[in-house]
Amino acid sequence: MADKNSLSGDFTQGSIVKKLIQFMIPILGALILQAMYGAVDLLIVGQFGTDAAISAVATGGNIINLATIVVTGLTMGVTVLISRYLGEERSHKVGKVIGGAVFFFAILAVILMAILVVFAPGLASLLNVPEEAYELTAVYVRICGAGMIFVIAYNVISGIFRGLGNSRLPLIFVAIACVVNIVGDLLFVAVFDMDVAGAALATILAQAVSVLLSLVIIRRQELPFSVSKKDIGWNPEIGRIVKLRGPIAFQDMLVNISFLILCAIVNGMGLEASSGYGIAQKVIAFVMLIPSALMQSMSAFVGQNVGAGKEDRARRAMFAGMGIGAAIGVPIFLIAFFRGDIPSAIFTSNAAFIARSAEYLRGYSYEAVLTCIVFSYIGYFNGHGMTLPVMLQGISASLLVRVPLSYLFSLKEGANLVDIGIAVPIASVYGIIFFTICFWIAIKNEKKKGE
Repeated sequence: MADKNSLSGDFTQGSIVKKLIQFMIPILGALILQAMYGAVDLLIVGQFGTDAAISAVATGGNIINLATIVVTGLTMGVTVLISRYLGEERSHKVGKVIGGAVFFFAILAVILMAILVVFAPGLASLLNVPEEAYELTAVYVRICGAGMIFVIAYNVISGIFRGLGNSRLPLIFVAIACVVNIVGDLLFVAVFDMDVAGAALATILAQAVSVLLSLVIIRRQELPFSVSKKDIGWNPEIGRIVKLRGPIAFQDMLVNISFLILCAIVNGMGLEASSGYGIAQKVIAFVMLIPSALMQSMSAFVGQNVGAGKEDRARRAMFAGMGIGAAIGVPIFLIAFFRGDIPSAIFTSNAAFIARSAEYLRGYSYEAVLTCIVFSYIGYFNGHGMTLPVMLQGISASLLVRVPLSYLFSLKEGANLVDIGIAVPIASVYGIIFFTICFWIAIKNEKKKGE
């Protein structure tokens, strides 16, 4: 497969660790740039904007992330379906997948744009935003919501190429967006003093430029498929995309809602806690880079091997991913636990905000290791199209563990952000136990079928 077209990769043979790392590195690079992309808004606002703007960008960003995570979850269906068809050597079906995805996600973009623009003030109220940051939060959500079409387009394009086994082009796309966003933030916030509105405008401008340039780049590539106008519309592949990832996207939405509830709990503790938590979330975006890269890589890697009938290789890839992630996660855990103030100080000079951010990071730090195991499991099940265990784990961990514990810990006398932060790794411990049981059951059932 790789010999026929340089844009696709063959994961069904060769060294698992080597091929997994080779595929993962460009994805990791893209995720680093995405994390920088998200962090730049808060960094520039923290240095040149008002104190209330930090809370507004952080909370507004969480609302936008809810929509983005749902879209990302669904586009993984495109990735898995394309990788599966390639593994089965049915590349002629890829055009229908892409045509259906274009139609489906265009409709979804319109719906999300309308919701975010119209209900921005109500969403800010639901999240218990501190009074000083309320209006600014609504402005940020409205502007970013108006440009949601570009966010969705980027995710669809990236999902297509990851399904082809190509993680380099998505890296180029997000690099373009990152550069434009940095320039835009400096211009709108630091020079024109537009505060939160400037940060939001820079974000949307960056996505728009990235999408337009990515389309130009794509037109110059030799692709192992063709898409005609007849392919763009409602077709059976849309149903397959939704079936593959609809439950997971729903689960991702509920999980993100649980984090929004956590945000609301913290916002109720005042502007210092709200801003400190917002800063910690940007640091966490970097902590989560390795687990996220593992999950995206694992889905495509496992998907191809399942399509080629190589179940044993898919399992070995999952365990390799866990080992790689945990080894890298240990030093990250140590930094977050002992010196969370160092990365937090990058975003602001406000000592109180830095201290509260470090508090949350100390409680959260165990996730640097635990999530690598959880996300490797998720990538494995996603690659199989086994959405039920992933959905059940995500929902139960969020609604039965993370949110209740966060609320209970916030009621503790003298509660601080360490108490609230530790609820997240506790939920991951539950997730590891849950997925281990599901994996054991799946292996047992597979052996029964082979007898």
